[in-house]
Amino acid sequence: MNDDIEQREARLKVIERIAKKNDFRADVMAAMEAVERHKFIAEHQQEKAYRDKPLPIDAGQTISQITTVAAQTNLLDLQKGQKVLEIGTGSGYQTAILLELGYEVYSMERIEKLHLLARENLNKTGYDKAVLVYGDGFEGLPQYAPYDGILITCAAPEIPEKLKEQLAIGGRMVVPVGVYLQKMTVVERISKDDYHTSFEGHYHFVPMLKGKISDI
Repeated sequence: MNDDIEQREARLKVIERIAKKNDFRADVMAAMEAVERHKFIAEHQQEKAYRDKPLPIDAGQTISQITTVAAQTNLLDLQKGQKVLEIGTGSGYQTAILLELGYEVYSMERIEKLHLLARENLNKTGYDKAVLVYGDGFEGLPQYAPYDGILITCAAPEIPEKLKEQLAIGGRMVVPVGVYLQKMTVVERISKDDYHTSFEGHYHFVPMLKGKISDI
């Protein structure tokens, strides 16, 4: 049997299990089915691609658990054509999910090696419409703001104030907050100066760090 057929069957099985256990939007689950996670991990990790676990990528970082990617995407609660800022491009998997959903995507990565890896992975898989930026995620991209959604794929020690300010009124930020164990936090901008914060379970993420790293 062709490897891609085997990978597709494994992907559909894990997404089906996740859909049964969670009340996630149908379009989010369809995007999870469409994007080939195995194209965003190293060759030696291929047999683990559709285990519902985080996997190492490079530079001490990870690709998130499949359920976590679906959960964060679902919490964004965006519609096709809306603008989203992703902090922590990683290998590009979450970026591809957002593009598959038809969002206008801007994504930042502080590790240059991963920024370039993500660009390569996204180009290879046909998800080449995102604006990819090598930079400090704590600063965001104010030149493209405001955003309907901001998705942070690493653990912030606290809610990043500069990113809150880049939300559109009515927009929401999804961010894991905490040091050792994180609360998945949803910040909704109600008006120019007012925000509403809620929490959606506990998770483990790699830390969100300041500055940029170039080791190329």
